[in-house]
Amino acid sequence: MEKEEDDAPLAVELEETVPVQPSSSHAKQLQGEDVSVGVTVITGYLGSGKSTLVNHILSTQHGKRIAVILNEFGEEIGVERAMINEGEDGALVEEWVELDNGCVCCTVKHSLVQALEQLVQMKERLDHILLETTGLANPAPLASVLWLDDQLEAAVKLDSIITVVDAKNLHYQLHELQNSSSFPEAFHQIAFADVIILNKVDLVSSGGSGEALKELENEIHKINSLADIIHSVRCQVDLSKILNCRAYDSKHSGHLEVLLEESKSLSTGDLHDSSVRTLCICESQKVDLDKVRLWVEEILWDKKDGMDVYRCKGILHVRNSDELHTLQAVRELYDIVPARQWRSDENQTNKVVFIGHNLKEDVLIDSFRGCIVTT
Repeated sequence: MEKEEDDAPLAVELEETVPVQPSSSHAKQLQGEDVSVGVTVITGYLGSGKSTLVNHILSTQHGKRIAVILNEFGEEIGVERAMINEGEDGALVEEWVELDNGCVCCTVKHSLVQALEQLVQMKERLDHILLETTGLANPAPLASVLWLDDQLEAAVKLDSIITVVDAKNLHYQLHELQNSSSFPEAFHQIAFADVIILNKVDLVSSGGSGEALKELENEIHKINSLADIIHSVRCQVDLSKILNCRAYDSKHSGHLEVLLEESKSLSTGDLHDSSVRTLCICESQKVDLDKVRLWVEEILWDKKDGMDVYRCKGILHVRNSDELHTLQAVRELYDIVPARQWRSDENQTNKVVFIGHNLKEDVLIDSFRGCIVTT
């Protein structure tokens, strides 16, 4: 795998006495609006280019106040070499580094929650938080902490999970390493992603017809048909496509509905049942919300019929309600909330997409029908 080497961004030590111009988040606070800071989790297999992505964000003049949290096991990059204080005896770094484009960053040694609490205290200075994970990290536990932690949800919120994949080596990582200990993580990182950056496309498409990239996209969508795919070279991506995605915002249902509509044709029902894949079920009749909750818990918590669900997204047509309800789940955690009024001209129906291992379409469909209102 090629070694990523980037020049270290210019860094200066933060000084508490330096006056700070109000950021957009602070302006919203003054206006009484939602001031929750979005958190984007950046993950990717070793050598995929996620460190290059972080350096791109930290070096770009984007006009945003972005905090970047780096873990201690990440690939060596310029930002880590520029750290003023990396802590002693494994302690959490409490000194932040400010870069010349307005970003701030640190290296987390132990407690992610503690690091976020520090950021919350200075959140009037921030527009967004990026959390870079180690190359072999499963993003699910991080998503669980950030999404539904009662102490954090008012101040920070999970915005999205961004996975960087290596276009040249992806096929090998997914198929040739199936018997290695690191094999599951390549699948997990794709399965949990809201946006996938297909990096190093120049190493695949150079002089070709584009068919190789199309095949890679198909492989990704077989695992996760809900993720947006962005092509890149050295992770030079438009930041507007990876920040403020609002992938977990229950009130931001429009994008979810489009994805669910597209996912019906992308469901990979032709794959072997034991594969990691996407599966979509639909039902037009109204459902009982209490029964749906029990159904979701049986699938997520009891792992009904041996199914292991990584992610779940859906829209529900609920009895005694004129509101569209959204369903989201990460591993054992789930949330069902009303999102908006159903429009008179739209098809009021239930659509639920599962991403996971050993999914059984007939079991999911038959068991969901038990939630239908019959009277």
